[in-house]
Amino acid sequence: MLRKFSSIALASALALSAAVPASAFTVGGENGAAFHGAVQFDGLFPEEDDAIGTEKYNQKILFNSYADLNMISRYVDAGARVEFMRWPLPGYEPDFKGWGVPNIYVKGRYKGFELTAGDFYEQFGSGFILRTYQERSLGIDNSIRGGRLKYTGVPGLNLTLLGGLQRRYWDWKKSAQVYGANAELNFEQLSKSIASRGVSWMIGASYVLKHEDDQTIMRPGHDQRLNLPHTVGAWDLRTQWSKGNVSILGEFAWKGQDPSFDNDYSYGKGTAAMLSATYSRKGLSIQAQAKRSENMAFRSLRMNSGSSAFLNNMPAFTFQHTYSLPALYPYATQAAPGEWAFQATAAYTIPRKTPLGGKYGTKIKLNGSYIRGLDHMGRYSNTVNDLSGTDGFHPSVFGMGEHFYHDINLTVDKKISRSLSMTFLYMNQMSNRTVIEGKGGKVRSNIFVLDTKWRIDNRFTLRNELQYLHTRQDRKDWAYGLLELSVAPYLMVTASDMWNCGGEGTHYYMFGLAGNYRSNRLQLSYGRTRAGFDCSGGVCRYVQATRGFRMAYTYNF
Repeated sequence: MLRKFSSIALASALALSAAVPASAFTVGGENGAAFHGAVQFDGLFPEEDDAIGTEKYNQKILFNSYADLNMISRYVDAGARVEFMRWPLPGYEPDFKGWGVPNIYVKGRYKGFELTAGDFYEQFGSGFILRTYQERSLGIDNSIRGGRLKYTGVPGLNLTLLGGLQRRYWDWKKSAQVYGANAELNFEQLSKSIASRGVSWMIGASYVLKHEDDQTIMRPGHDQRLNLPHTVGAWDLRTQWSKGNVSILGEFAWKGQDPSFDNDYSYGKGTAAMLSATYSRKGLSIQAQAKRSENMAFRSLRMNSGSSAFLNNMPAFTFQHTYSLPALYPYATQAAPGEWAFQATAAYTIPRKTPLGGKYGTKIKLNGSYIRGLDHMGRYSNTVNDLSGTDGFHPSVFGMGEHFYHDINLTVDKKISRSLSMTFLYMNQMSNRTVIEGKGGKVRSNIFVLDTKWRIDNRFTLRNELQYLHTRQDRKDWAYGLLELSVAPYLMVTASDMWNCGGEGTHYYMFGLAGNYRSNRLQLSYGRTRAGFDCSGGVCRYVQATRGFRMAYTYNF
């Protein structure tokens, strides 16, 4: 029955892609409505493999599927999304399972006003107090169902008002009420004097209020019921100034008493502060960032431990690696109890026709991330149960605690000839797995990557990756190799293996075939996937080890 359903689903998607042109179609001429959408299907036929510790599944196929349809016109937009996750892929939270129409909206625009009714996503500033978004690879969709009004009728002024219920997987009845307001002023649009000096200056302010029904939570070891606040407010102030090659951003957020799963139901207030500076000119760019956050986990449901219950998102000040071994020990932002995070990046292009630049020039990028906990971190983790019903700990403003993570990496991009280019990466990393994952201790590693691309002719390109990770902790050393052949513009064939050469010697092999035709993409693969954390922007989910045949299909119109 499952195989029959999957065949029908794929056949329907292929039929839709064949019937609809490979671009948005318009009804009613130039001033009519344009329709666009997408179909996505990701499936796995799981197999048991005792060598890597796979789980046993009753279903023959596990899959996530989505279908979007949107209409855009001069004054009115509308759209809906259908999702079917009756048997979802491994690694998603139990409540992720389900199917239905979780996103539907109507949006109207007229003379600077924009009104949305239905489901929508929103972010205020850097997301310290509000960021709702969809990240399908992590199973996150914390959209708000309600109403939103935006006003941009005055040049340089942006206003937003919103209210509704945050999505809680497939049940909105158990969700909390969320209200928010945001205002931004761009002075270069308001003042000709500022604009004439080449200055760009923005100030913004936001406020978010959540309302949650009372719940019975007892203080551990006491015959006392916690008096939980029905409403929790948070505000955010920020400013960004730039002139010429320099840009500076500063932001501060504050959150009221918010006892929750994350802070062990303590009553301390939350704060976050960030400062970022950037300098850029031709051939050179430098960025430095610093962030301090304390007790800033902000959930619409205080008892929920799932990642989709967050109202906000604390950005991770770590490099987002695209290679397999550098991403083996990722970092998850510690919003509660908090962290100190620093990141700096410098990129420089050595000019062409110089001794070091050569004929085509050389690009060098140096990046460093350093993250520590707040002081009292060890005491905090050892007295978790004592925090319930108290105002928690109050670490000093500039005090730092345990070392959570660091990452220093150097990337060199070099074009050898018209057809041959190479990328070399070295990374020194320390990941405190006990803090990030709950166990595992500190893992220190040195990682080397060599990525070579050879353009054989206008159609064929051969790419090769060689990676090596050396560590004395966890499962010891790893080696990774990948060979990829691209046949433009339709086909790509890959073969890879991740080998635990310093430990038990397990091989995680993968063979893949991907094809593109117009707006269709079909990817087939077979092999093993290592158990570990999949992360994006400091948010992570644990994925179990798997082996089997995978199929992914997408169509956009």
